Amino acid sequence: MAQKFIPLSVPNLKGRELEYVTNAVETEWVSTGGSYINKFEDSIASYLHLEQAVACQSGTAGLHLALKLSDVGPNDEVIVPSLTFIAAVNPVTYCGADPVFMDCDDTLNMDTDKLIRFVEQECKVDNGQLINRKTGKGIKAILVVHIFGNLLDMERVMNVAQKYNIKVIEDATESLGSYYTDGKYKGKYAGTVGDFGVYSFNGNKIITTGGGGMLVGANQNLMDKAKYLSTQAKDDGLYYTHNEVGYNYRMTNVQAAIGLAQLEQLEQFIAVKERNYYLYQEKIQDIPGLRLLEFNYSTRPNYWFYSLIVDGKAYGIKRDELITSLHNKGIQTRPIWGLIHQQKPYKNNQAYQIEKANYYVENVINIPCSSNLTEEQVDSVVNCLTSIQARSDHHG
Repeated sequence: MAQKFIPLSVPNLKGRELEYVTNAVETEWVSTGGSYINKFEDSIASYLHLEQAVACQSGTAGLHLALKLSDVGPNDEVIVPSLTFIAAVNPVTYCGADPVFMDCDDTLNMDTDKLIRFVEQECKVDNGQLINRKTGKGIKAILVVHIFGNLLDMERVMNVAQKYNIKVIEDATESLGSYYTDGKYKGKYAGTVGDFGVYSFNGNKIITTGGGGMLVGANQNLMDKAKYLSTQAKDDGLYYTHNEVGYNYRMTNVQAAIGLAQLEQLEQFIAVKERNYYLYQEKIQDIPGLRLLEFNYSTRPNYWFYSLIVDGKAYGIKRDELITSLHNKGIQTRPIWGLIHQQKPYKNNQAYQIEKANYYVENVINIPCSSNLTEEQVDSVVNCLTSIQARSDHHG
């Protein structure tokens, strides 16, 4: 009997989504006004223990606003990871600034040792501003990404930022619900430590609005400014006075209705993802050449994506062959993203000592991790991984 298709990461819409969306449609509030947008913002802020959140059209829009509010502009640089989705970096160029690419460590997050080394050895302080010696440009911000819901060591990042007076933007688009359980930021959620945090509700994220994002920050005035900029910078709504260039970055009421119902189920989704992660880990540890990447200690991750490290020699076939074999068996997986400093638009940007990222980009695959994944499906994936290896041993 053919294996039923197991997708990588799909939405789980079994709560009150239809009820809320129907209400939005029936009241005819479907665009960028309506009560669900405010309710969703308030509910996210409450969940994260913050005063305010600003709903956006996408995580990318949220990052663009965060960079604008950090005064990032032409002749500025922003330190970014190379191992991430390109949407984390593109907004830097929307502002006319240049990214400087950092390596990852063994958690796939930005290597904080190299970050510190870069700042101390490759930069100088001039008139209170951190300057990149190589380019002569000022470093205005560090944009960190909590990869796959795995939390970065924010204590080290914040120490660097405070020492050199630079802004920190947390791309928490993959890590809603992850929080620290120890250390200086114990109890703090991903996205709430830096100057700004940004979340995404794309279709494959832990909760979805179909498309959409959320911006948070500690400074109330800047949050008000974010809402202002996201709604075309209207100074007078009746007479259409605009004193700044704004953006059409507001979330719609229909999206927010879905998001509100999704947020009600977030902890439930995390519990399922955690259970499946440990099921995979237990079953995969007996397969030579395969290892599930662990999440950081002293954190409660959201277990968004599972990273399988494939040692082609020990396992018997290489990573790309494995992706194809699983696809042929009806199991959707994917390689990690191509490194951004190697992409055509960014080939001329500075990349600092990129080493580990090269290894992981060649050897990691993401395996099915939806919040409605069943134990039987986990077993099916593991059985396929075992049978593919058995076949490679036989052919070997």
